[in-house]
This record gives sequence, structure tokens and C-alpha cells, in this order.
Amino acid sequence: MTMPETGTEERADDKSRPVEGLKDAGREFVQTLMVRTLEKASGRIEGMTRRLNDAADGDGASKKAAAAGAEKLAKGAGPLKAGLGAGVAGAKEKAKEAVGAGGGKGGGAGKAKVTNIVEQFDVGLPRRVAYDQWTRFTDFPSFTKKVESVEQESDEKVNWRAQILWSHRSWESTITEQVPDERIVWTSKGPRGYVDGAVTFHELAPTMTRILLVAEYHPDGFFEKTANLWRAQGRRLRLEFKNVKRHMMTQTLLNQEEVEGWRGEIRDGEVVKTHEEAVKEEEQASEGRAGERGRA
Repeated sequence: MTMPETGTEERADDKSRPVEGLKDAGREFVQTLMVRTLEKASGRIEGMTRRLNDAADGDGASKKAAAAGAEKLAKGAGPLKAGLGAGVAGAKEKAKEAVGAGGGKGGGAGKAKVTNIVEQFDVGLPRRVAYDQWTRFTDFPSFTKKVESVEQESDEKVNWRAQILWSHRSWESTITEQVPDERIVWTSKGPRGYVDGAVTFHELAPTMTRILLVAEYHPDGFFEKTANLWRAQGRRLRLEFKNVKRHMMTQTLLNQEEVEGWRGEIRDGEVVKTHEEAVKEEEQASEGRAGERGRA
């Protein structure tokens, strides 16, 4: 009776060995997978730590991002979450730096970036006509899109009001130099940004003039500095410059005799020759040339 029992036990042992082997293999696989997962996680944490340390050596946005990421790691967050936290903190700090909104005790507002605009265009007009049209500042609202009003306070002072994005802004320009048919140079001031610049007129032919414009937009205030990140003001100024060209090549070209500009002269922000004096000199010069031709 013992022989059959022994055979049965041996057969049971033979059947259990493969099952035990599969269990052992499964445990080894799970252990190996866990080890590899931990190694990868450790590597990511080490990599994140190195990047945070490198960022911490910098300043401004990099330091803020590093501090945020390190805090996330210290609280047990995963590398991905810590990296996202660092990225968000860095982005916020970048925006603050761009608009000059840096905080902190003893910290001052950063200087906003100036938008530089350099443009030129040619018009089929004599230089005098193109210059005279430009000096008619109060006409600008009639052919530009966002210039709302222009007030000529004096020969050298001009008050502007324009729309920039959804905002309406005013500034005062002072003409520092104005030479008939050659150039106009101005500086400005305003509570929410202003434009400095110069425009020059160059004769290419008797009926062809090149106009060069160099302008600097100085944003001031959170809204203006934020809009300046997308160069909204620069794009607007370029579009208005094209509107000036369109007006000159359509209306001014057809009505040249009706364009009467300011012919005076300004030096160092002061009028050294009035419009009336300049016109009188031009008339006398014209009469003198006519007399010489008559004698010839």
C-alpha cells in the first residue's frame, strides 16, 4: 500500500515544480522591473537636481525657477511635476522682468525695452510738397487709422492722442530741429509711453522723394510694457507710416497746389525763423531770380 502512495507524492511533486519555477521567475521579473524603475527615477531626479543647481547659479528668472523646482522635489513631487513647477515659475519671472515688474524689498522696476522702428518709402512728389504735407500734423487723424487727434500747441509743441490696442494714450512732442525740405527731429514725453524720432526727405528726382523715418517707442506702465512684448506699438506705427504713403500717393499727388506746409526753422527746440519770415524770404528770392531772367 505504501508504494502507490509514494508514487502519488512523487507525481504531485513533479507537477508542483513547474508552478514554483514560474512563481520564482515572476518574482524575479517584478524585482528586476522595480529596480530598473527606481534606477530610472533616480536618474531623472539626479538630472533634475543638476539642472536646478545650474539654474540656481544664474539670476532672475533662473533662480526663481530653480527654487520652485527644488521645493517641489523636497515635498516629494515627481521629477515631471517639479519640472513643470520650475517652468511655470520661470515663465512668470520672465514676464515680470520683461515688463519691469520685479518685486522684493529694495527692488526697483526694470527698464523696459525700447522698440526701434526704421522705415522708408518713395513717393512721386517733389521734395517740397512731400515735406509740406508732413508738417501738416493736424491732418494726420484724417488719413491714419489710430491717431485720434493732434493739437498744434505752438510751432515747436504738438500734442498727440492715439489708440494702442484697447488703450487710448496722449503724449506731447517737442520739435528740437526742423529744417525746411530736409528734416524734422523731435522728442516726446507722456505718462504712458512716448515716441522720439526723426524724419528726413531726400530728392531722388524732381518729382520723386524718399522719406526716411527713425522712431523709438518708450513704453511706460504695465499695459504698455506687456503690449510691447508682442511689438504691438511697432506694428501700429509701421501701418500708420503706410497710411501716410497712401495719402501722399493719392490725395496729395492730385492736389499738390493746395498743400501749404510750415516753412519756418527750429534749432535746439526754439524757433529761429518763423513761417512768415521764411515765406517772405522765399518770395524775395523768387522775385530776384525772375528779375535776373528778365535782364538776361
